Amino acid sequence: MGDDGVWFHVKHPDIVDVIVVGAGHAGCEAAWSAANRGANVRLITQNLDTIAKMSCNPAIGGIGKGHLVHEVDALAGLMGIAADRSALQYRVLNRRKGPAVQATRAQCDRRIYHMVMRQLLDTHANISLHQGTISELLFEGERITGVKDEFGVEHKALSVVLTTGTFLSGLIHVGEKTIPAGRSGDAPVSGLTDELYQREFNLGRLKTGTPPRLDKKTINWGVLEMQAGETDVIPFSCMHEKVTQDQIPCAITRTSEQGHDIIRANMSRSPMYSGKISGTGPRYCPSIEDKVVRFSDKTSHQIFLEPEGRDHHEVYPNGISTSLPVDVQWKFIRSIHGLENAVIIRPGYAIEYDYVDPQELKPTLETKKIQGLFHAGQINGTTGYEEAAAQGLLAGINAAAHAIGLDSWVPDRSEAYLGVMVDDLVTKGITEPYRMFTSRAEFRLQLREDNADLRLGDMAMQLGLYDSERKRTFELRRSKLDRGLKLARETVVGTGKLWAERLSALNLPAPAQAMNISSYAHRSDVDPINAMALLNMDGEFNTRDMKSLLALVHYDGYLDKQLCEIERFRKMEAECIPASFDYAQVKGLSIECKQRLASIQPATLGQASRISGITPASLTTLMLYLRKADAS
Repeated sequence: MGDDGVWFHVKHPDIVDVIVVGAGHAGCEAAWSAANRGANVRLITQNLDTIAKMSCNPAIGGIGKGHLVHEVDALAGLMGIAADRSALQYRVLNRRKGPAVQATRAQCDRRIYHMVMRQLLDTHANISLHQGTISELLFEGERITGVKDEFGVEHKALSVVLTTGTFLSGLIHVGEKTIPAGRSGDAPVSGLTDELYQREFNLGRLKTGTPPRLDKKTINWGVLEMQAGETDVIPFSCMHEKVTQDQIPCAITRTSEQGHDIIRANMSRSPMYSGKISGTGPRYCPSIEDKVVRFSDKTSHQIFLEPEGRDHHEVYPNGISTSLPVDVQWKFIRSIHGLENAVIIRPGYAIEYDYVDPQELKPTLETKKIQGLFHAGQINGTTGYEEAAAQGLLAGINAAAHAIGLDSWVPDRSEAYLGVMVDDLVTKGITEPYRMFTSRAEFRLQLREDNADLRLGDMAMQLGLYDSERKRTFELRRSKLDRGLKLARETVVGTGKLWAERLSALNLPAPAQAMNISSYAHRSDVDPINAMALLNMDGEFNTRDMKSLLALVHYDGYLDKQLCEIERFRKMEAECIPASFDYAQVKGLSIECKQRLASIQPATLGQASRISGITPASLTTLMLYLRKADAS
């Protein structure tokens, strides 16, 4: 700053292709995928020491979320690798259900996760890191040209990806206390919201929260139910064959009526119920205050005590997110079985932040109003590390495409949960923080964890995301599975003496009539793993390959039927609607339908069909008009 108090006009000496603002889970993946496509990337974050910080629970995966992690890995992203290298405990959820809805979850060491992410980013020749707080966006007309940081330095680029997390006008609430912050210990970002308002973006307010952290040494572990990790879990990344770390157990306890009474007696001091918080919170991850109010008939709620690292004593009590005053948090914590003498290391809190209506975005995650500006993560109204990472990866792919003249890409709902999520966001918008579930996908049998690489590997190679090692690993795995499924369909289990002896050696029943192995493995008295030994492929399949083959055999026949449904779906998706199409000219559409269609600007008839308020009759009218226009 000069003597007259005016900032000098400073420009960063290097112009880059893509700038990514924020280095959380969305930002890291955005920078990595853009760089993998050949773009020169600058990743700007407030604090280089908090890259990929796990602000809430240091866990990766879960129902729907684990599917996203596998898809990020299938597209050569970072999350699966970092989760595997930092894992403290693995579990498979929905183990008793079919392969399509089974999901992997890993409790991670938050410090190691950050270190792995930082190391990986540092190794990429196309990524440069920069510490700074972005206070302004730079434009030329309706095109973004860069950003300006708090020191007045202008960073020029052809594309910008905003991954601001909970930092946009972030406000922390602990009881009666309110603190401007992006998360505990970090300053909020205050200038960008005004800039987005000036550009007439539709913004809203959301909230999320986190529980207090406890000192492991002060918990009475001896009276708690312990939950061991599972050693037969397949790691997230296809570059890792098996789990190698020792598993650290978690523990389970429950809240009590005494604790609920403490909460009820202090509800007026909770900012959620005193009116201080206006943002909408996540329905599927409610605070303990919400649980006590909404489920008043329940006398207790389950709590998982999960370690946050191997080399320190911080414990995450999963299930009791709260914004109650600190003194109430102490009383409540000590009312819980096994926590009677527990010490709080960090208090829980709620945080409110701004988000931009995701209907402001194209499916590429580029904003409709500003060329070259992309949004990813919680700025789009989502919640969760996994949802953020997947969006970041897609935004990075397309920001690089915009900057250096490559093809953009958007997965559809039939090929990835990423496609389901993005379509939901840009087509339907949100009324609460969006969380991924397997129930959101129409084609769940196809969209399994085990086949994410098989679904997306060809596209990853086409986009230039795979190095030679990944390409070789993918092609070898695909050829093995193709051969395995072919053998399962063609090899017939006979009824003769030799077959009876072979089946008996594997503890398998003899069939009354000959049948192929694929059908035989469906019998309730047949162990499908033992049945696969009949294929004579010993040593060719690792555990990951066998899981995929078992899933293919399990759904054999059903998958073919769903492929027919997908074909019908893709025909509708292939009927494109011209950009900036004038819906006012379509006779027979109601005013409401015209307004909705003009607002969303669907790219295809398929997307138009999923817009709220668009009836089948309206869709038919639009389809006939478009086909008539094409014919003429």
